[in-house]
Amino acid sequence: MSKHTVTQWSHPHTFGLDRKGEAERRTLIVLIITLITMVVEVAAGIQFGSMALLADGLHMGSHATALGINVMAYYYARKYAYDSRFTFGTGKINALGAYTSAILLGVFALSMVWESTDRLLYPRPIIFDWAIAVAVVGLIVNAVSVLILHVKDGHGHSHSHAHDHHHEHHHAPDHVDMNLRSAYLHVMTDALTSVLAIIALLAGKYWGAAWMDPMMGFLGAVLIVRWSWSLLKQTSLRLLDYQAPPAIHEAVRKAIEAEENTEIFDLHVWLIAPGTYAAIIGIVTHHPKAPEYYKDLVPTNLGISHITVEVHECADEECRAQTA
Repeated sequence: MSKHTVTQWSHPHTFGLDRKGEAERRTLIVLIITLITMVVEVAAGIQFGSMALLADGLHMGSHATALGINVMAYYYARKYAYDSRFTFGTGKINALGAYTSAILLGVFALSMVWESTDRLLYPRPIIFDWAIAVAVVGLIVNAVSVLILHVKDGHGHSHSHAHDHHHEHHHAPDHVDMNLRSAYLHVMTDALTSVLAIIALLAGKYWGAAWMDPMMGFLGAVLIVRWSWSLLKQTSLRLLDYQAPPAIHEAVRKAIEAEENTEIFDLHVWLIAPGTYAAIIGIVTHHPKAPEYYKDLVPTNLGISHITVEVHECADEECRAQTA
């Protein structure tokens, strides 16, 4: 058998991840903005002896680390998109980057609780004008970053499949680019922290409510933990090959079992990249046809880009009675 005869059925598992997408470009821009702001604030804090500027600069550095992980996840997925050692391509790296960022979000929330508790038990004098100015600058930077990372339909990048079939995607949460979402949540948490800080500092400056500063820290930590937990749950399911939504399973089953005397005995559909599923379908039928026949029955709007079909003939009378 010639090499050409075999390779005509083979296809790469890149699913568009071999090209730099819009999500990667946006995340990189936000990382650069964050790094510049961090350097300026740290330098100014050291130069002018402002602990507020220095602390905010170091805080920016922690988020720059998380954004750096997001950028590296995109780069790594793109670099190894054609590496055959990754069974279904590098799509799971997207979820892994987001999972790591979700853990970092939780760590940031715990650090906020620690710092707020310390400030509540051991109050420190606050230079309100400097602190408010720093919080406003941080809010502006993060507002710009939020706008850059915001994607209207939740898609982090266009999905172009290196496959014989071109699919229209079924819109579902599985189409969300979790790596982009985690980057978005990081700048959102920073923006939230800045807003809460401004409220607390204004209350402290004009009404003497200095206790508002640590209390806003607790409030921010609670909200960040909720976002972090939600992101952890979503990314964990992707990393553990959680089954696709029931509607997709039912659509596949309905399409295949519409064939006379045909029944699915084994069905697995799971996410291998944002908006891209793989499927393993076990079929038993009275009159078996080639696997390609059953692949073509699967609706093209489900986003299933890799399908493996196992076909068995229902030969004995008991089996025929069950599938009749």
